[in-house]
Amino acid sequence: MKKQTLATMLWGLGATTSGEAFAEEAIEFFVDRKTKQIFAEPGPGRDRLGKFVQVDETTVAKVPATGTGADPTPPSPKPAPPVTAPAVVAVATPAKTESTSKKWYDHLSLRGYLQMRYNHGIGEEASLLRSPGDRFIGDDQTMGLRRARLVISGDIADNVSIYLQPDFASTPTGSSTSNFAQLRDAYADIYFDPQREYRVRAGQSKIPYGWENLQSSQNRLSFDRADALNAGIRDERDMGVFFYYTPSEIRSRFQYLVKSGLKGSGDYGVVGVGLYNGQGANRAERNGEMHAIVHLTYPFKFDNGQYLEVGADAYSGRFKVATPAPITVGKRNVTPVDTSSKNGALDQRVAVHAIYYPQPFGLQAEWTVGRGPQLDFDKGVIRTRSLRGGYVQAIYKLDTRHSGTWLPYLRWQTYRGAAKFDTNNPRMLVDETELGVEWQPSSAIEITMAYANMRRSNVTASPYPVLNGDLFRVQLQVNY
Repeated sequence: MKKQTLATMLWGLGATTSGEAFAEEAIEFFVDRKTKQIFAEPGPGRDRLGKFVQVDETTVAKVPATGTGADPTPPSPKPAPPVTAPAVVAVATPAKTESTSKKWYDHLSLRGYLQMRYNHGIGEEASLLRSPGDRFIGDDQTMGLRRARLVISGDIADNVSIYLQPDFASTPTGSSTSNFAQLRDAYADIYFDPQREYRVRAGQSKIPYGWENLQSSQNRLSFDRADALNAGIRDERDMGVFFYYTPSEIRSRFQYLVKSGLKGSGDYGVVGVGLYNGQGANRAERNGEMHAIVHLTYPFKFDNGQYLEVGADAYSGRFKVATPAPITVGKRNVTPVDTSSKNGALDQRVAVHAIYYPQPFGLQAEWTVGRGPQLDFDKGVIRTRSLRGGYVQAIYKLDTRHSGTWLPYLRWQTYRGAAKFDTNNPRMLVDETELGVEWQPSSAIEITMAYANMRRSNVTASPYPVLNGDLFRVQLQVNY
């Protein structure tokens, strides 16, 4: 259509906007299919409404002058009466066809984060320290990539979303070479109602046991997860099927607690139940029996805006221990005897959590008890034994105008129980205090520094000595 024709059409509507201005001022709107909110940019779960332009409501239509060559300046006609134009005029758009509609891959998003760490041991025994949570703790270690994550997620249908997350900084067990690509998450969420309150998650995903286990390392303040909770679900993931229920109002709270910088754990349902293999992420099932789990949590919001989340988790199953290896008992080398049944050792745990979000002061605490396969060093056998442990963490959130956000924290943790995923299932003894601060100069950069006093067992080699040492650590995190 020519510009003169478009201008004439607008004049007929009582608008003085030219065709060029019309095109420049046109805005494309999208509607969220769940909340029905209107947005000016595309996004997951949003459908295109069309293009719209704002029109001046007080404009008076102008009639162009007419005349002939004999009378070039005829009397001006009377002004046309004012015509009130609608506030918004919709521009006709072609009907949506299969060729113009978005494909499923147009709804996917890409994000991730990178963590680089520096560890410096202090004290004579610091070089001998080992921790399941950080392979860079130990002799001759300095800098390394802790994580290099890439997340692909989005809606591929009205009732189906997918989530894929590889890590490019993994080290396979027994390897001396780092930075392998390894799958972390690969699952689909299938929703049963338009509000997306009921869903089933199928694939390899996080196991809903322990609040901090569910919290992303991208959001976590302390350098590593607490051993007591993480020892039951190392890598926090497994292959399984889970049912989650989250009311719409509570889902909004979960989203706010993450996006606002309050270090939330995300939406794993107010209620969750599921079945999973029980051998750990990227490990094949070994006994043909599944673990069962139940997850309960609720984020309360007080009248002053303060959030408090409390909950509990429990799981039960049978765990197939790895083949025992020789250990040193006195001056003898003894291979432990696995006393569990052919289906594996009994593996049961219960955990509770309470999170008082930092607004600006916060407290975070978890505790777990249970029983599972553990080495009885004196008798040289692996049998079912009790376990317990947890942590308490105090946080303060300080938002400044010029230097960004500061989050100082103090954390204490303890654990007395098995290292379930390590050879021979040795008993872990952990007493650790960590003092640190996270600085967020921008949304893309986070720098964390911490000093830790550690007393922990070295579960990587017999006779599993208990070591003491201090550790200074620095981490740079880049969000993208």
